[in-house]
Amino acid sequence: MARQGLTAVLFDVDFTLARPGPELGPEGYVRAGRHCGLELDVSRYEQARDLARERTERHPELAHDEEVWIGFTERIVTGMGGDPARARACARQILAAWERSENFDLYDDALPALAGLRARGLKVGLVSNGTRDLDAFVRHHGLVVDAHVSSRIHGKIKPDPSIFRAVLERLDAEPRRALMVGDQPEDDVEGARSIGMEALLLDRDGRFPERADRIRSLADLSALL
Repeated sequence: MARQGLTAVLFDVDFTLARPGPELGPEGYVRAGRHCGLELDVSRYEQARDLARERTERHPELAHDEEVWIGFTERIVTGMGGDPARARACARQILAAWERSENFDLYDDALPALAGLRARGLKVGLVSNGTRDLDAFVRHHGLVVDAHVSSRIHGKIKPDPSIFRAVLERLDAEPRRALMVGDQPEDDVEGARSIGMEALLLDRDGRFPERADRIRSLADLSALL
């Protein structure tokens, strides 16, 4: 299954290269709540997040919309027992923590995977839905990449085809000679394939055992290229 003629590999960021640290998890919500005068129930976090995800709709034209992120986080806060009257202010504080690069940890396989690709002469790009400053993120975590685009700067979110094209243009790479790796079937895999790229689903938690296009670790990339 080796990829012939491949010149570039694109990666999603969150839950592909990096995972949120403690400040962005259940306990982080509790601490942020207390700072805002709210006592949140940590045991309700998972259910609150699942319900918030179900009730959150992306922009109909796939535009990057800060209000979507605020509303999603606000629903988690209220789902954990927060007073709706103060939940929005708490959500803004939590989102500010999501913008700080130091609140994320790289997966152990991230740096070796990027280094292995570059050793083969492949270009590496990042494409992310989110509000974070990717320049700061790349510097903080010592990522060596050739280009990156975030939806906050680009204006559109994955799976909109234009955000993938924007990264490829910066890499001077053709879609048919590029591969996308990410953890979201629709945003990452289907979005990339819509412009003729190849794509692999990174399934770290074994959520999609039926898919033939999945890998369980970034270490699996070397055997496929």
